[in-house]
Amino acid sequence: MRVGVLGGTFDPVHYGHLVIAEEARVRLGLSLVIFVPAKSPPHKLAQPHSDAAHRLRMVQLAIASNPSFRTSEIELSRPGPSYTADTLALLREQLTPEAELYFIMGMDSLAHILTWHRPARVLALARLAVARRAGFGADMDALESALPGISARTHFLDAPEIGISSHDLRRRVQEGLPIRYQVPDSVEEYIRQHGLYVRSERGRPEQQGASH
Repeated sequence: MRVGVLGGTFDPVHYGHLVIAEEARVRLGLSLVIFVPAKSPPHKLAQPHSDAAHRLRMVQLAIASNPSFRTSEIELSRPGPSYTADTLALLREQLTPEAELYFIMGMDSLAHILTWHRPARVLALARLAVARRAGFGADMDALESALPGISARTHFLDAPEIGISSHDLRRRVQEGLPIRYQVPDSVEEYIRQHGLYVRSERGRPEQQGASH
């Protein structure tokens, strides 16, 4: 049994996330892809983000039509930063012993994996499913020297590249621009209903329930 794991703040989740998850599922023969919203991403501690309940709900809405997609609250239910190594270890305990984990990421993340918390532990717990991105590359020789075995445990995906980012979506909402066709209709409606990413009366972006 092969299980994909896709982590992120998902603030908001968008079609780029869904495309890479489905590409990995089909190309790697994954039985399941688990979306793991982060509570406190270590690389984004200085950035405000929407309340975890909102981000989790948007992911649930976005993946509702795909029976192979699931969400996990594993990072939302524990204190401290959301380290990938810890998350994978906990997921390993929850899954069947024969489950093989594939951590799904972009090429930009692979290029910086040596800055992660316990990258060798990440590699020991999961194979890497890396989506190629134009303009981004990783020095596999240097990575192999620092993390022996990473080349053999990395699978590159030529997934369709969709130029959507959560940061840009938040900006578009703040500026009153459309996000239709960039996020599922259910997510767009949720953002509208809950007033996420709107500007406050002072003209500054307002994050509902923002916390660190």
